[in-house]
Amino acid sequence: MSAVPRAFGADVLGARIRCTPEDFRVDEVDAFAATGEGEHLLLTIEKRGMTTAFAAKRIAQWAGVGEVAIGYAGLKDRHAVTRQRISVHLPKRVAPELAALEAEDLRVVEATWHNRKLPRGALAGNRFSLLLREVRGERATVDARLAEIARRGAPNAFGEQRFGREAGNLAQALRMFAGARVKREQRGILLSAARSALFNRVLAARVADGSWDRGLAGEVWMLDGSHSVFGPEDPDAALAARAAALDIHPTGVLWGRGEPRPVAAARALEEAVLADEEALALRAGLEAAGLRQERRALRMRVTDLCGEWVEEGLRIGFALPPGAYATTVLAQLGAVEDAARA
Repeated sequence: MSAVPRAFGADVLGARIRCTPEDFRVDEVDAFAATGEGEHLLLTIEKRGMTTAFAAKRIAQWAGVGEVAIGYAGLKDRHAVTRQRISVHLPKRVAPELAALEAEDLRVVEATWHNRKLPRGALAGNRFSLLLREVRGERATVDARLAEIARRGAPNAFGEQRFGREAGNLAQALRMFAGARVKREQRGILLSAARSALFNRVLAARVADGSWDRGLAGEVWMLDGSHSVFGPEDPDAALAARAAALDIHPTGVLWGRGEPRPVAAARALEEAVLADEEALALRAGLEAAGLRQERRALRMRVTDLCGEWVEEGLRIGFALPPGAYATTVLAQLGAVEDAARA
């Protein structure tokens, strides 16, 4: 269930990524401008080789506040150089010296004031600059695949990191649903892994039948750049043209309580691929946990995609919407080994 489906045929390259943190650079794209006033210090930080949670803990210690006072829009990779905003609630207090926060693996790029805590999901997306080393493949073929991804988008799969080492989060989720006790902070991770696995299975089936980017009868559609959905509607000529222009995307289920929204072929496919014993156990567990059924786009737009052949290998740049995974884009090229995880 955790495998990333590949939509464009045979591999066109083999390579290694994240041989150093600098090979994997991520810049958060801000969703709003700071107000310049308020009780929340809004820091833009650049970190190297650390998780967002670890950076937040360090900032809380620097500010002398509890971790509940810290806000961030999204989680960023550990084995990377990443830039993102983190807010610190400092009511009626002067901010500590920024120089005391600076370190070799963390620096403050910008600091300003804002009128509220930075909530999860408050970002417009992420911009990536990735260096692939030890590249094996014909340049013309790789360039053609990159152009196809830019034109058609990529399957919006949840990346392998969502499922833990060797997909261990799924096994833990099944044990939790069977009655095993887990720590409170693990519960959300395991619920997300279960939901993501079911979505990836639906997406894999849609990639296999070629409908992941064009829709099926009874489709529920999502507007590009938003979470707004409409339908069910069959993919007539007008909707097909909008899908080809990446203005709308077919959707897959994020399982939870409630009646499935698709009808006809779209619903029949989801019911068929989520009908085995393991899928039924995950579905039941998610419903018992109180999650409500939602939809996620089956396709993601890959914006400003470009490739540059350099002495070290192939440098790829692109931007993705929130919740999309760069490793899913790399999977559409071929077997890319993650040196950090290995």
